[in-house]
Amino acid sequence: MQVVETLEELQSARGNLPSPFGIVPTMGYLHEGHLSLARWAKRECASVGVSIFVNPTQFGPQEDLEAYPRDIDRDLDLLKAEGVDLVWMPTVEVMYPLGFQTWVDVDALTQVLEGARRPGHFRGVTTVVAKLFNAMQPNRAYFGQKDAQQAAVIRRMVVDLNFPIEIIVCPIVREADGLAMSSRNSYLDPAQRTAATVLHRALTAAVGAYEEGQRDAEALRSMMIEILSTEPLARVQYVSVADPETLLELSGSIERALLSLAVFVGKTRLIDNMLVGMAKSTER
Repeated sequence: MQVVETLEELQSARGNLPSPFGIVPTMGYLHEGHLSLARWAKRECASVGVSIFVNPTQFGPQEDLEAYPRDIDRDLDLLKAEGVDLVWMPTVEVMYPLGFQTWVDVDALTQVLEGARRPGHFRGVTTVVAKLFNAMQPNRAYFGQKDAQQAAVIRRMVVDLNFPIEIIVCPIVREADGLAMSSRNSYLDPAQRTAATVLHRALTAAVGAYEEGQRDAEALRSMMIEILSTEPLARVQYVSVADPETLLELSGSIERALLSLAVFVGKTRLIDNMLVGMAKSTER
């Protein structure tokens, strides 16, 4: 496994890797969710690269950039065990050189849900992912369904900017009690960790109601809010029943939807989502 930092090292290493080349963009502190993406890439590609970069431009002024967990040695050991061929760990100076002033903005998709609560977040995401794509030159890129809006935004960017890259979204990986795996789960103390399972309970209740015939968007929202309200340590930021493609909120009877929520447990902000009315083949 080659580990490189500079663009020159990356280009040299990339030139020796066979295609199709798949990548997994990450901010490090890897967990099973990240590793599952690397395994999908290994199954489908001749070579696999992973980027590790804690991207400062997607963090807001009140967010946890400095506190974001990091353990590079552990990350590299995990990736080596998965048979990853290349790891790129650029510095901030490589990604945002002196005088940097060029940004990638996806418009409507970033104005709702996460984008409405985290101004500038998606501009940081799309800019850094565009730079990763340009530098690493992948044929395929693998993302997790947990960040559903991010996946939708990146898909839109790829279409709009004619990137010759296939975007592949893989299923959420969960703990045994249903909590979606996230690097931020490490912030939770034992009581908060137990409380955090309320996100999964709310989503699964709504999915169950949908499968039993409930099609009213507001009823599904209300059900999730009610379940979340039973947990004293949970503070709801939003609960959404939205169109899976436009991400606009739905009302009345629905055929398909992205059910998503953002909830603070203590000071830790957690997100999760599930799809209803979508063919299973839409997920890997």
